[in-house]
Amino acid sequence: MDMRDRINTALKTAMKEKDKERLSTLRLINAAIKDRDIAARGEGDDSGVEDSDVLQILGKMVKQRQESAKAFEEGGRIELADKERSEILIVEEFLPRQLDAKETETAIDAAIAETNAESIRDMGKVMGVLKAKYTGQLDFGAVGGKIKAKLG
Repeated sequence: MDMRDRINTALKTAMKEKDKERLSTLRLINAAIKDRDIAARGEGDDSGVEDSDVLQILGKMVKQRQESAKAFEEGGRIELADKERSEILIVEEFLPRQLDAKETETAIDAAIAETNAESIRDMGKVMGVLKAKYTGQLDFGAVGGKIKAKLG
């Protein structure tokens, strides 16, 4: 079952169970996917978004909600921060398990070996391999610093 089917099945279940919060979040996910579909069609790609694109969309949604929750907390709006966190939990249900620190290091080392990277100039190649294999499983913002440390 591809990502869209999983999300649509969860959406139908949420409708049947009358789970308003979950339904709202799943509709936001669907809207983001449809926005990406429309953008792709505008560029001449009629095939629609693939699972890897959906994973990127979901990862971006999680990151946005984490930032919003932090901002709400700093502003003393705990109830809004809690809502953002509950949305994060729903979105994360569709993301693969995040790699732990040791698995991340192993993945970086393997990507460096695979690309024969020797300097910081090869960082793009390493990131390309990691994104192809681990989209949704790694925080690429944090990984970039680790790659720099290994290649620098």
